[in-house]
Amino acid sequence: MGERLLRMEGISKAFPGVQALKDVSLNVYAGEAMALLGENGAGKSTLMKVMTGIYTRDEGTITYGGREVAFRNSRDAAEQGISIIHQELNLIPHMKIYENIFLGRELRNGRGGLDKKAMIARTRELLDSINVSLDPEREIKGLSIAMQQMVEIAKALSLEAQIIIMDEPTGALPDEEVDSLFRIVRDLKQKGKGIVYITHRLKEVFEICERATIFRDGQYIDEVPVSELDNEKLVSMMVGRKLTDQFPYVEPLDTDETILQVENLTNEYVKDVSFVLKKGQILGVAGLAGAGRTELAKTIYGVYPHEAGKIRLKGKDVEIRNPHEAIDKGIFYVSEDRKGDGVILGSDVKTNMTISSLARFTSGTRINKKKENEVCEQYRKDLNVRTPSLRQRVRNLSGGNQQKVVIAKALLSEPDVLILDEPTRGIDVGAKKEIYILANRLKQEGKAILLISSEMPEVLGISDEILVMHEGRIKGTLTREEATQEKIMSIIMSQS
Repeated sequence: MGERLLRMEGISKAFPGVQALKDVSLNVYAGEAMALLGENGAGKSTLMKVMTGIYTRDEGTITYGGREVAFRNSRDAAEQGISIIHQELNLIPHMKIYENIFLGRELRNGRGGLDKKAMIARTRELLDSINVSLDPEREIKGLSIAMQQMVEIAKALSLEAQIIIMDEPTGALPDEEVDSLFRIVRDLKQKGKGIVYITHRLKEVFEICERATIFRDGQYIDEVPVSELDNEKLVSMMVGRKLTDQFPYVEPLDTDETILQVENLTNEYVKDVSFVLKKGQILGVAGLAGAGRTELAKTIYGVYPHEAGKIRLKGKDVEIRNPHEAIDKGIFYVSEDRKGDGVILGSDVKTNMTISSLARFTSGTRINKKKENEVCEQYRKDLNVRTPSLRQRVRNLSGGNQQKVVIAKALLSEPDVLILDEPTRGIDVGAKKEIYILANRLKQEGKAILLISSEMPEVLGISDEILVMHEGRIKGTLTREEATQEKIMSIIMSQS
């Protein structure tokens, strides 16, 4: 066991009507990665905000560097060696790498002017220390998400951080870039840094972390060496029950009725794509990053025009030139970017639910508020959206509950076709199962669902049939019975 760098003990934090943390503890050790795990709403982010001075704790102590501390704000914490890399990266796109790293604490020369040369040189040293080859004078906007994360890590090191908090660091990374991040995490551990690693991807815990601290409902459950855990035990500790059936499945409707038919769809993103989606069916779409899955969904939805091919809804050719027309014709796309495209974080639950279907509640120029409230309240109950009220701002909900609000918005438009793009990204294992159960229920109600997911077990677990995409093309189609991860990868890697 490495030296203990930080100890949080007996931490409690309450907000009006909510006990977010109750007597929780966390240790961070030098040269180790501590996985901080729990469902959405378990209190992980709240604890990190308490640690870094964004929130003031109600009770408890924080011991760091051998003394009790109370940081005034996140800058105070960073200056004393605790840095956080948020899931939504805090870099300024139109500024250069070295400018982002030294923003607000620029190096000065003897005359008081900016010492650009020294900042560029120091940035190059920091990047070299994590084996990243980037030009310090390059703008952020041209970098991949993975490279932006490397810049954030370099920024943390520039502050001589001893503890680095990584919040869902691989959430937006393609698989091939995850290994680069893991390499850097290992290098940081070798340098004696303490890592707090927050993730919903449990396989990463076993690959990169030495210990795990588990929270549930704002309470501390345990700190356990990862070597003593397996996936089932970890899930059980997080959700308080065993998830023996992680991917519930129901048979498709006994019908051959075609809802959506795509024929030879072609544009700059997809090439000669054809498939059929039936009533009461979940059609999965598998493929590696860059396969064209999201681009296919957005072409059907009218975000991207198609140059050739046809889209048929219920046997009729349709022209869809924008998302508004898609919604009018009975297609709704739930984006992979929930916070960017799915919800309006600053608005309340009711507004987010009804924004795409206000015509249902409007007579002339007046909105029937009573009807709107009644319908939204019913959807809140039906989808088990955990919120104190419909007036709660969506930014205050957990990721899983935000996703349910997006799905409620989709269902209020009364679609025949529901496109779910990475529907469980960034949500916990318990909320994932709720989404799967909901998808099955919608299937039984006759909805036709196109499911795009980068999680192979998810596609295999709830799909009736699977399309395998690669480089914008459908490379193969598998029935549920014949589909395996090996067969999917074999089709992807095939040169035929």
